[in-house]
Amino acid sequence: MYRIESYSELLKDIDNCIFIDVRSEKEYEEETIPGSINIPILCNEEREDVGTVYKQKSTEIAKEVGIKYISKRLPEIFSRIQNLYNENKGKKIVVFCARGGMRSGSIHALMNSLGIHIYKLQGGYKAYRQCLKAELIKEFQNIELVTLYGNTGIGKTDMLKELKNKGYDVLDLEGAANHRGSLLGGVGLGRCNSQKMFESLVYEQIKNRKSNLVFTEGESRRICKIIMPDEIWNKILKSRNIYITADLDFRAERLVKEYTDFENANLKINKALDNMKKYINEERIEKYKELVNNNEFKEVAKDLMIKYYDPMYMGASKKRDFLDKIHISSIEEAVAKLIDIYNNLKENSTLEIINGSEFLNDEFIQTTYKG
Repeated sequence: MYRIESYSELLKDIDNCIFIDVRSEKEYEEETIPGSINIPILCNEEREDVGTVYKQKSTEIAKEVGIKYISKRLPEIFSRIQNLYNENKGKKIVVFCARGGMRSGSIHALMNSLGIHIYKLQGGYKAYRQCLKAELIKEFQNIELVTLYGNTGIGKTDMLKELKNKGYDVLDLEGAANHRGSLLGGVGLGRCNSQKMFESLVYEQIKNRKSNLVFTEGESRRICKIIMPDEIWNKILKSRNIYITADLDFRAERLVKEYTDFENANLKINKALDNMKKYINEERIEKYKELVNNNEFKEVAKDLMIKYYDPMYMGASKKRDFLDKIHISSIEEAVAKLIDIYNNLKENSTLEIINGSEFLNDEFIQTTYKG
């Protein structure tokens, strides 16, 4: 029988592993090991049925019901795993379930008995999570963050993407959350990721870095339903901060493009606006919705920034210290300036730290809102 290995052992050769998640589709969609392939032993309804039998009758009867379900799909399961095995010679095919029990154990035993030599993850997804938490703490001890701050619509996420394309290490927290962080932050993105999936995706980004100096974006501790773990949040609090500004029109145009470039944008924006009623009076919400229905998105974006987002953001930013501030008119310009700052940091240059309250003043506000 081929070995049953822990995730910490597999980490030594992780690029040579292909993970197969044999849990149900629902479990897989909620959280999994990033990059794994879902080949469910029991589908959603079947798993629920087996669980009901287990609770109401007995373990033995539940096993019988499970075997009946599995036997119908065994040819398909065998074929898919066999194809993966044959197409990836020299790689480890690793199956896992929730706790490394019956679901992964039965497939592991069957495939090996038929000459398909696969591995099983010891302790399953639960053990992976335990290892992940320890690895997250260790990895974040070794990095320094350069955190980008700036008002809504400035394009911080696009800056991170462009920095990554140029070979710099980035931590995209909004990407890991699948949410932009604000009350309208889920528009056009679908469901926010779970806490566990967020942590897994953060770990994947940090694990694969090339240096210990990493760009990220300033966030509050909560992103949608996700709470940043202490090791991430504490590192952000100690990061080198850059404040980025741009004219209001530039920001509004970017927001319109970002929030309307998908099907049924009007309906999704209006639904999200309803969620803001406890922060903005209903009369204004109805005015925004009327403008949205008339495709006057830019006017809505500008008004929301001036009256809601920017005052809130500036109040929080005054409590932070900043390594530098830059004013931009394009993402390309921002990236070039950020690379210059990065190079100065790598050379251990001493850059003056600016307190947020020193430059978030009337002159700054007038510059930001001109046009």
